[in-house]
Amino acid sequence: QVQLVESGGGLVQAGGSLRLSCAASGRTFSGYVMGWFRQAPGKEREFVAGINWTGNSIRYADSVKGRFTISRDNAKSTVTLQMNSLNAEDTAVYYCAAGSAWSRLSDYWGQGTQVTVSS
Repeated sequence: QVQLVESGGGLVQAGGSLRLSCAASGRTFSGYVMGWFRQAPGKEREFVAGINWTGNSIRYADSVKGRFTISRDNAKSTVTLQMNSLNAEDTAVYYCAAGSAWSRLSDYWGQGTQVTVSS
């Protein structure tokens, strides 16, 4: 069973930056796709970014392209989301996710971390 623990959320002013981290434990996640989703109040959870095991396949939601960067450190079992040029629409609970394939990215979830962007 994979356990995912997020950190790095908080309150930031519009235009600012935050860095989210997710630590995986509980079993090897070798070969797993890792990613981030977010859910704003009253909205459905949406995909934000994902990265495969080797890092040679990365996907972003159109709304964050050019502003967010996902990366991973397999030796440390971590995945990071660098978020720049934040705006109020980025306010949400951000969830780390993992799966054995892109189609199974929602197999495992973290508990979520709140990101609030003040305008």
